Amino acid sequence: MASIVQVKGKRRDSGLGDIVDFLLANAHLVLGVGGAALLTIATVAVKRMFDKASDPPDSSLDKPDTQSVKEESSWIDTSPKLLNIQMSESLHRIPIAQSSHNSEDCRDISMESTAPESSEAALCVSPQERLLAYYAQRSIPPAERDRVQRCAMDICTELQKFLRRKHPDMPLGELHLSGSLYNDLQMGAPDHVCLMLPLQLEDTLWTLVAGEETILNVPELRLVRRDHLEYFPRGISYWDRFIVGTYLSPKLIVEVLHKTVLGTVNWLVLNTLLDCIIRPEVCAEVLQLEVQHDGEKLLCIDILPMIKVGETVLIAKPQRGSFVNIWQQSFWAAENSRLQSLDRTDMGFRFCCLKVLKAVCRDRPSLRKLTGSQLTNVILHLSEVQQDWTKEALAERVLQILEELVGYLEQGRLPAYFNSKVNLLCDLSEEEVDEIGYTLYCAVSHSDLLFHQ
Repeated sequence: MASIVQVKGKRRDSGLGDIVDFLLANAHLVLGVGGAALLTIATVAVKRMFDKASDPPDSSLDKPDTQSVKEESSWIDTSPKLLNIQMSESLHRIPIAQSSHNSEDCRDISMESTAPESSEAALCVSPQERLLAYYAQRSIPPAERDRVQRCAMDICTELQKFLRRKHPDMPLGELHLSGSLYNDLQMGAPDHVCLMLPLQLEDTLWTLVAGEETILNVPELRLVRRDHLEYFPRGISYWDRFIVGTYLSPKLIVEVLHKTVLGTVNWLVLNTLLDCIIRPEVCAEVLQLEVQHDGEKLLCIDILPMIKVGETVLIAKPQRGSFVNIWQQSFWAAENSRLQSLDRTDMGFRFCCLKVLKAVCRDRPSLRKLTGSQLTNVILHLSEVQQDWTKEALAERVLQILEELVGYLEQGRLPAYFNSKVNLLCDLSEEEVDEIGYTLYCAVSHSDLLFHQ
């Protein structure tokens, strides 16, 4: 021991250190991706035991190493990108039962990387109780949610009046609120809502073109083509002024609306009328309002021009690249309607599962790229094979959803529930998939990594 331990330090034997360093540096090659993940977790525990054994007799064993705690907290929060989508088939070769040997190590890391919990959460003795406490802590009080909804609705009403007064010839439907806040799916803070701006198109003049039929070959994208120009020349339809080529351009619509609507509204008068401060987004590519209300609280309102033809809903969202004629197909309303229908049928808690997972993704920087639509689709797919969605099975279902999501990330594909050709993971980079996958893989082994404050 004299050759290993010094009076003031914690040094490793050079031979053992070289072996550990070699394994860590080549973990992906020696153990595969899944083994590398487990080796990293286990190494933290091994280093702790070794350092503890190497402490000189006069060192204080009761005082935690604050620097080590800080480093390990940062390690968990940043979620190193250890998973690679092209090698991740090895992930599920390691059963969860085997990884349970590392649960105590994960528990230590979780406890060190968290702030002191509330007395309510500290008394939880089971995953179910811990999850329910987390859900209660992250839920938005109904009174606060109602206040924000009323504020957003007042703004929606005033914008509707302005459009009808200044642009009476613009064929628009009723502006209405949408999104997670409006449907009681938002967690943490009520800070975002969507305002839908329906465009009314003539059925005989416009045709939707599926994404698979274009050179992009992307099924979730659509084009809106102007037809019968030989019989109904340009100018007959109000929306002809927004045509690029022979297709309706959402980008041009957004830019013109930004200039003629958001740029001409008397916001000072509106601020006084509604007792809030409204600031339009300066970027002409989006229609967005930032609202300061109730003192310092902020609310972001996305104004989304939309087209509905039958059951197909298209929204104007900025697209990657220089495409100006591309509309995004939205399944949001259909997905949430289906989820509500399933819960009503069996008195299930699918919505509760979704809200818990949305809160987790909001709290964890490494999971913020996961969208509510992706989580909803995982739940809908799982509902096809899993029948028990009772409150008593809530923790089990949440864990199962995480396992399913890890599987989809491994494959690099999450098919949309209402159109299996659409891959809901296509917008994630490989680095983002790695980061999300690693965090969720650790959470499957020990859920306390996620459900703490």
